Amino acid sequence: MKIVILDGYTENPGDLSWEGFEKIGDLTVYDRTSLTDWQEITDRIKDAQAVLTNKTPLPREVINSCPKLEYIGVLATGYNVVDIQAAKERGIVVCNIPTYGTAAVGQFAIAMLLEICHHIGHHDQAVREGRWESNPDWCFWDYPLIELSGKTMGVIGFGRIGQETGRIAKALGMRVIANDEYPNDAGREIAEYVSREELFCRADVISLHCPLFPSTEGLVNKESIAKMKDGVIILNTSRGPLIVENDLAEALNSGKVYAAGLDVVSVEPIRGDNPLLTAKNCIITPHIAWAPRESRQRLMNIAVENLEQFVKGEPVNVVNRA
Repeated sequence: MKIVILDGYTENPGDLSWEGFEKIGDLTVYDRTSLTDWQEITDRIKDAQAVLTNKTPLPREVINSCPKLEYIGVLATGYNVVDIQAAKERGIVVCNIPTYGTAAVGQFAIAMLLEICHHIGHHDQAVREGRWESNPDWCFWDYPLIELSGKTMGVIGFGRIGQETGRIAKALGMRVIANDEYPNDAGREIAEYVSREELFCRADVISLHCPLFPSTEGLVNKESIAKMKDGVIILNTSRGPLIVENDLAEALNSGKVYAAGLDVVSVEPIRGDNPLLTAKNCIITPHIAWAPRESRQRLMNIAVENLEQFVKGEPVNVVNRA
């Protein structure tokens, strides 16, 4: 079996091994492949039976130009980079990687929240610049310091990652409310399920963990922000288009939203004209919540297992079943 990985660097910049795939077939790994040049993508996978991609798109034009292709593995949970319908029509199995980043992303969401509450990096830098040494008072702080205990965390999308975030928030003494299309008993042990409207009204902190669907695109917008508490904190470690970025920037600059912690934006990598780059109290990180080595190793293991099961004729984590 000829196996091609189109954009392997993000998953494995050198601290992991591709050995699992090498045991299955003839492996070619490209660190990066064009996101827009369909011909380059096609040329690299036209003779492959199996292709793995993270963010390199596989549109209908590419899929239909690769007659040998039997398997597409997405090195992520989201699979919108693949034309699922085109693959289905060709009988190509498409598999994703569920659950690998649950702990990492939940931890990251809370890390952003704690940074917003305490500005630890800023105050460390201030000490190193000599500001504490020269300060006339015993201590100082440049931002309001926020205690989370007793405040309400609202989680939109209460699947595995949302529940992990809720567990940590609860351990910090927060009340947790959640909105999800499919409430379950595990979630009820952590949070009170409420409507999205009620969540907007009650939450001091809102953390987004839902998939990007037409029903969730732009769910944080001028109208929903108006329903939120003054001084709300918004976190997004899910998908950038869940937020109307101009509306959030305006709310940050006006003070309606106290702060935002964002690991994702609408267009990635971020463009220089994104209004959130100049908004007040906005932390933006380069889509790294998923990326601890432990999490990436877990992803690698599942990706190898997905392909092994496909070769055995028993595919798992298939996203385009009939």
